[in-house]
Amino acid sequence: MAERYVLALGSNRRHVRHGRPERVIAAAIDALRRAGVHVVASSRTERSRPVGPSRRDFANSAILIETTRPPADLLDLLQTTERAFGRVQQGQSWSARVLDLDVVLWSGGCWAGVALVIPHVSWRRRLFVTRPVREVARHWRDPLTGLSVAQTHARLTRPRALPKSPPVRPRG
Repeated sequence: MAERYVLALGSNRRHVRHGRPERVIAAAIDALRRAGVHVVASSRTERSRPVGPSRRDFANSAILIETTRPPADLLDLLQTTERAFGRVQQGQSWSARVLDLDVVLWSGGCWAGVALVIPHVSWRRRLFVTRPVREVARHWRDPLTGLSVAQTHARLTRPRALPKSPPVRPRG
């Protein structure tokens, strides 16, 4: 039975063969297709400021995929793909990297394994994830909050209303 997943893709380092980060993301999507993953939809690739110690801007995108792989097998494929693009697992999180592939949501709801938790633990707080995910899975619901992707994104982007001030009472 085919499963659907929403993946977030990021890159902020050039690749010797593929070039700048936007091209790395396109090449990674092609690599996933060659591995038998059906790409149902893909978002635009956009630039974002880094989170953490990296100083290089990231290129970010999202794809909606369909595959018969269960979550653990998909994680193996994603990590193999990252390594093929030159990613080295180091101790420091959020450092510069050629390719980062994360599972954000799954049609099966929630899943927790040794190295993978679905939904992704911090996707709700990151515009560079919610914006592209909204393009490919706007109506998907977060199984933990019940909110759609569009609603989750809106919570990060809508202007906050000013607190209501108490009514002014005339003196005298």
